[in-house]
Amino acid sequence: MAIITLMTDFGIKDGNVGVMKGVIWGICPQAQISDLSHMIGAQNVREASLILARSAPYFPKGTIHVVVVDPGVGTARRPMAAMIGDWFYVGPDNGTVTLLLERAGQEGWPCEFVQLDRTEYWLPNVSYVFHGRDIFSPVAAHLANLVPLSNLGTPFTDPVRLQLPRPQRTANGWLGEVIHIDHFGNLASNIRLENLGAALQNKDIIVVRLNGVEIKGMVNTFGQRAEGAVVALLGSTGNLIVSVVNGNAAVKLNVKIGDRIEALVS
Repeated sequence: MAIITLMTDFGIKDGNVGVMKGVIWGICPQAQISDLSHMIGAQNVREASLILARSAPYFPKGTIHVVVVDPGVGTARRPMAAMIGDWFYVGPDNGTVTLLLERAGQEGWPCEFVQLDRTEYWLPNVSYVFHGRDIFSPVAAHLANLVPLSNLGTPFTDPVRLQLPRPQRTANGWLGEVIHIDHFGNLASNIRLENLGAALQNKDIIVVRLNGVEIKGMVNTFGQRAEGAVVALLGSTGNLIVSVVNGNAAVKLNVKIGDRIEALVS
């Protein structure tokens, strides 16, 4: 049975997500649909790329990931379907797959891309502003019905990739930036476990600086410090994060996306 995930910046107020599900079930009644997220920041393609890359590998082989964070809807940007490793992507060619493609390159996963230009796999009437309903949902449903990727459009090899910030090596550590703030106010940076390397064997020697706050030593989990303490640790996907135990680090530290963060090794 096919699994289709949906990720959008639509929220759940206006019925758009439900309509996409209705279109999918009208073409593929047996599809199982998982709501990955509908709270992506409005037009925030970078956030969508992050959430897709860290989520997709946990789904079964053949899962179809539909992502509609599409500020260029109705313009010349390509509608796209792709196979990336063991999974499919359906959505705009606007960089959403950037981080997943990086993982594919590291792991040697096969990738294929098609521009969605076979209108027989779309709804009969296509609006300028709701391709999630009129193009991406029906294409995903046809994929779920085992229509080959190659039938859906014209192959291409140059998907759009975002220019993402990279941590910079310094004389005594790493300089990065905050790239994500989650529901709890935890602050995820682009400094990763592979950057910190051997220093993680003695986390007490790592000093993290963010917005005037210095955190001496890293912990393994939130409960190792008292409520209200500011802590640094590795998140579940390997990024260095800063949190407040049972609190909101983004609010307490007045931090926003793009703020610089340092990890120093003494």
